[in-house]
Amino acid sequence: MPETFILRGARLIDPAAARDETLDVRVADGIVTDLGPGLSVNGAEEIDCDGLVLAPGFVDLHTHLREPGREDAETVATGSRAAARGGYTAVCAMANTDPVADSAGIVEQVAALGRAAGLCDVSPVGAITVGLQGEQLAEMGEMWFSAARVNFFSDDGRCVQDAGLMRRAMEYARTFDAIICNHAEERDLSGGSMNEGELSALLGLRGIPAAAEEVIIARDLALAALTGARLHVPHVSTAGSVELIRAAKAKGARVTAEVTPHHLTLTEELVSGYDPVFKVAPPLRGRADVDALRAALADGTIDCVATDHAPHPQEDKEREFDQAPPGMLNLETALGVLLTDLAEPGVLDLMRLVDTLSAAPARIRGLDRHGGPVAQGAPANLTLFDPTAEWDVVPASLASRSRNTPFAGRTLRGKVVHTIYEGRFTVREGSDIDG
Repeated sequence: MPETFILRGARLIDPAAARDETLDVRVADGIVTDLGPGLSVNGAEEIDCDGLVLAPGFVDLHTHLREPGREDAETVATGSRAAARGGYTAVCAMANTDPVADSAGIVEQVAALGRAAGLCDVSPVGAITVGLQGEQLAEMGEMWFSAARVNFFSDDGRCVQDAGLMRRAMEYARTFDAIICNHAEERDLSGGSMNEGELSALLGLRGIPAAAEEVIIARDLALAALTGARLHVPHVSTAGSVELIRAAKAKGARVTAEVTPHHLTLTEELVSGYDPVFKVAPPLRGRADVDALRAALADGTIDCVATDHAPHPQEDKEREFDQAPPGMLNLETALGVLLTDLAEPGVLDLMRLVDTLSAAPARIRGLDRHGGPVAQGAPANLTLFDPTAEWDVVPASLASRSRNTPFAGRTLRGKVVHTIYEGRFTVREGSDIDG
């Protein structure tokens, strides 16, 4: 049940309202009922938030929850728990499940599992093509008109290679102003397991060149301009991709883009030890790419941070590097990584950091109950974090059913203390609360 309480003395950072001030916030019946300095108690529980940052709950546009089909890696419930611990109040569940989320029945099942978990909004992503096979369009309209109201479509993990099919997908999606999100990886340039370059040659691993990503992004940007469709570019990883997106935005294209915590902070040198935990798609790139991604996130060319949370069971991940599946955990560590590696060095200020995690992704997906502004009558979907708290990343302590975090053993600065979803604590004082 929703609770009644006052968050006392928190620093509210609310990008949707361009607001940064210390105040009190009263929550009752699932909504924000009042905010300002020195609110009277009037029977409400007081929660001391001195030193904490209060922000709209985080929103992840790119989460792999694996259910249905790979519950050994993750379930909607365990992924939702990881999300709550990370400060998220909404996640978008990708379509590469088994069976694939390419029909109304499957997306409604995923949404229902999210409601049953009760820890965050689980907003399904529908497949662009039937079975992710890249041959026949999925029933996007059926998914749009379903109870799940899907307005975001992706075959993530696989690229739609056929340009004519992608054009038809964009034209179809445009009729209900839905978003197309295509995994950018040209098949004929790919097939490797790390960034192509001098290091891949030295390690004897087949590489994936930056061009594999950039060719598809350039094609899709051209098709979006042709069709007038909305295009979202996932997990941008190269400096060349940044320039393509920047140029398209300058021309007024309806394009948005995301970047992951790992592409913002990790480089290809980590692959030198052949540890499959550092295998990801797209691959970790070079330092120049990381610097370009950071600058693009700071200046708004890249709109938001998305986790691409991709759990894998230990027995799947612990194979030879070129045989292991790509993917990393990120939901529980994203905030700490961004605060430690981007905010502290001055790459992002706190307002922009919160914007990339909350307001911007909520705006892209059209999740009106999330992302702020934090105001009277607004849904109480909030996160409070201590930007100075240090904590160690211990894989066995994570909520995810899998353990494949690239940040294992790191000490991060910045920790979620409370997560509030629809006026209920899902995390309180750093501890889990049942949905």
